[in-house]
Order: sequence, then structure tokens, then C-alpha cells
Amino acid sequence: MTAAPLAGQSWGMTETPDTAAAADIAALSFEAAMGELETIVRRLESGDVSLEESVALYERGHALRAHCEARLAAAQARIEQVGLGADGQPAGTKPFGEG
Repeated sequence: MTAAPLAGQSWGMTETPDTAAAADIAALSFEAAMGELETIVRRLESGDVSLEESVALYERGHALRAHCEARLAAAQARIEQVGLGADGQPAGTKPFGEG
């Protein structure tokens, strides 16, 4: 299945629809990806898109969801918890999720 570039996009000589879409999604912030994902969900729920467009939207939505999950996992890994000593005072930090 070959798709055409979305409005405002073009594919170079070495890009395929999949690599162009992956690069496009990788450049999105979490908020931008979520916003686009919400738009895709609304369009699919409306039932006003063709089968081909529905499949293309579903595929992009799936990639956007994976991107958002990866961004969330990266953010979670960066969060640190403050550890408290016996006296109740901060005793340093440790990565999120460590006992």
C-alpha cells in the first residue's frame, strides 16, 4: 500500500512513506503528538472517512501512541524521588521507582 505525502510534506529520493512518517513523528513533542492523536480519534469516530483513509489514520495513530508512550517512559526515568533520612531530612535522591 503506497500513500501520498500528507499536506505540507514531501518525500525525498531516499524516503519512503514509513521513514518520512517515523521522522515526522519523532520530531513531535508529547503534547503535539497527543493533540494529533485526539484529532485522529475524532475523525475515525465520525465515520466520515473512506476505508483507505481510515486505515492510514489508524496506522498513524498507532505510531503516535507508541511515540507518546516512549516520551512518557523517558520522562518517568528522569524523575527522581527525594529520599529521607532517619531524622526526616532529605538524604539525597534516587531514580523514580526504586524502593
